[in-house]
Amino acid sequence: MSALERHNVTVHGRLDGRPMMFAHGFGCDQGMWRHVWPAFADEHRIVLFDHVGYGGSDPSAFDRRRHASLDGYVADVLAICDELDLRDVVFVGHSVSAMIGVLAAAARPERFGRLVLVAPSPRYLDDEGYDGGFSEEDIAGLLESLESNYLGWSSAMAPVIMGNADRPELGEELTNSFCRTDPQIAAAFARATFLGDNRDDLERVRTPSLVLQCSDDVIAPLAVGQYVHEHLPDSSFVLLAATGHCPNLSAPEETVAAIREFLAG
Repeated sequence: MSALERHNVTVHGRLDGRPMMFAHGFGCDQGMWRHVWPAFADEHRIVLFDHVGYGGSDPSAFDRRRHASLDGYVADVLAICDELDLRDVVFVGHSVSAMIGVLAAAARPERFGRLVLVAPSPRYLDDEGYDGGFSEEDIAGLLESLESNYLGWSSAMAPVIMGNADRPELGEELTNSFCRTDPQIAAAFARATFLGDNRDDLERVRTPSLVLQCSDDVIAPLAVGQYVHEHLPDSSFVLLAATGHCPNLSAPEETVAAIREFLAG
């Protein structure tokens, strides 16, 4: 099976345009970009995909050893780029996929022209001199709850991650997305996400990058976004008015405008 089939790759827009690849975050699928990608379709070749175990991907492609770290997801992204022979890609990654994009660009810089990192975090755990937003006890409790009662965890956590309590339909959509995922695959991806440390990898990236930081984000707080910006050699930083962790759903117009300005520059 090809990488395009494994990851339910869909291509839209101007087929001879500059490639623009959108990568979804934990618990989501390519549909989470539906309010954003059409704004770029007139100029770009839009490439959407689902990480293994999500959306319309082939769940049998999940490999517990391969996907025990973000390296397996990076290899998946690069396989898609290779099969489509994508070059000068604008890679737009949300949440954990922001770091997947960082790692992919560091490994194969010839494939990537720009990185757009939406609510990124290179490390969720606090460390000496680094505020990641979570203590060891926080992460241990999160993973234990997720692994013991995934549906209950999803119902409780998705609205918190989304924020925007005055718009409960957004939290409900994220909850439903979480609940469609195989709990074992979700647990493995959560461990790869929340136990990883990619701080040193930021310095390896030479691709011009945009850090989109959300306001009042419980998953990737302001200090984390600023850290990413300060440690990427060629980056811009935009603090969005959007609150929560998913501006692609809660504030797509503001997200589109920030990306447009970055690409125009």
